[in-house]
Amino acid sequence: MTEYTPKERLARALKGQPVDRMPAVSFTQTGTVEQMEACGAFWPEANEDARKMAALAEAGHTVVGFEAVRVPFDITAEAEFFGCKIKPGTREQQPSVVGHVVKDAADIEKLSGHDINKGRISVVCDAIKILTDKYGKELPIMGSMIGPFSLAQHMNGDDWFMTIFTDEAFGLALMEFTTEFNIAYAKKMAENGADTMVIIDPTASAQLIGAQFYEKFVVPYHKKIVDAMRELNVATVLHICGDTTQGLALMESSGVDAISVDQNVDVATAVSKVDKAIIVGNLDPVNVLWNQTPEVVKEASQKVLDAGVGLLAPGCGIVSKTPTENLKAMVGMAKSHIY
Repeated sequence: MTEYTPKERLARALKGQPVDRMPAVSFTQTGTVEQMEACGAFWPEANEDARKMAALAEAGHTVVGFEAVRVPFDITAEAEFFGCKIKPGTREQQPSVVGHVVKDAADIEKLSGHDINKGRISVVCDAIKILTDKYGKELPIMGSMIGPFSLAQHMNGDDWFMTIFTDEAFGLALMEFTTEFNIAYAKKMAENGADTMVIIDPTASAQLIGAQFYEKFVVPYHKKIVDAMRELNVATVLHICGDTTQGLALMESSGVDAISVDQNVDVATAVSKVDKAIIVGNLDPVNVLWNQTPEVVKEASQKVLDAGVGLLAPGCGIVSKTPTENLKAMVGMAKSHIY
C-alpha cells in the first residue's frame, strides 16, 4: 500500500479512506512539563507568545512523536477576548474562566463589532502561521477552539444552563453570537494554515441538557461551523466531555468528520452509534497516561484498538505532568496499527 505523509494520512483517515496505517495524533491539548523543559517554552508564557506557543506545539512532534502540531493548549482565550475574568495559569495548570460578561441581550449588543485580529486569539493564529511555514507541507496543522455552547457558558456563567430552559430567545441569541465568532475565528486559523479544526465544547452534552435541548441549542450551531470549514476543505473534530454515548448520533448530525470521546465511553458501542463519523479516543488521561507505566499504556491502547476506534488518542486533554515515555507508548501503538 502507498505510504503517505502524516498530512495526507490524517486527511484520508478522517474521511474514512484507506491508509497504510493509523496516524499518531492528539486532538486534545498536547503540552506537558517535560516537553516544556525540552524546548524551553513554558506555560504560562507559551499561552501568550506566538513563538513560544509554536515551539511547545512543535515539541509534541519532535519530543513525543505526534504526527501533527496543534495549538492552543487551553480553552480560555475566547472568553478572555470578550472580557471575561481569567485566573492565570501556571507552569503546570491551564488558565480558567472565573468572571462573566453577558447577563442579557443588551450585553450581547455591547460586544458586537469585535476585531478578531486582537487579543490572545490572534496569538493563536500567529502560532499557526509559524507552524504552517515550517511544517505545513508535511504535518497536519490543527487549530482548536472552544465550541459555541461552552463559550456561551463562559460568557453567561452558571446561569447559562437555567437560561436555555427559561429564556429561549436570549439563549438562542447568545448561541448565534458565539457561533458567528467561532466561524470568523476558525476561518482566520484556516487562512493561516490550519487544515484540521478541533471544536472543544466540553459542556455541550446531550446527557447534561437532554436531547431536545441539544438538538435546538447545539446541533444547528455546530453544523454552521462544520459547513464553513468544509467550504475551506478543513476537517472538523468535535470533543465533548463525559459519557456522550446516547448523544453520539446527534453529535454526528452536525456533519463533523470525527468525534472524540472520553474514557467514560465504550468505544465499541460508540462505533455502533455513528454512521460515517470517525470515533477518536479514548485513553484515560489521568489514570492511564499520567499515572501508569508504558506497559499499561500499551495494554490499554490495545483494548481501545481492538474495540474498533478510528484513531487512538487521549480521551481528553493531556495532563501537564504526563511522562513522555507514556505518550510515546501510545504513539507507538497507533503507528503500528494497520486497519
